Amino acid sequence: MIVTHLEDILDTDRDVHGPVWASRRFLLAEDGVGFTMTQTTTEAGAEQVLWYKNHIEANYVIDGEGEVENVATGEVFPLKPGTVYTLDKHDKHRLKAFTRMRFVCVFTPALTGRETHDEDGSYNPPRV
Repeated sequence: MIVTHLEDILDTDRDVHGPVWASRRFLLAEDGVGFTMTQTTTEAGAEQVLWYKNHIEANYVIDGEGEVENVATGEVFPLKPGTVYTLDKHDKHRLKAFTRMRFVCVFTPALTGRETHDEDGSYNPPRV
């Protein structure tokens, strides 16, 4: 059984930050469960274009409001607490945070924890 508390992650290599986001990585590939689970925050006013070409990601909004746009179709979906959006087709998307937002995110395949976003907003494919 794996039990992890947020305070155990803070200020470790599982506490990853970008200019407008922070990702606290509770489960990674090294944990052997086949997926990654994070708590991610995005700052108010942030706008990010992301494209997980090598991963499927599901996001559950816990706090805050914003919107997500499917870049290919132009469809825009409002985000608020209780909303889940899943990038099941490796959808390139634009995330806009109207307020500070907090998500629980699940990735498959699991992340190593050392990924950083490429120029196109994606993570490199997992190494086998």
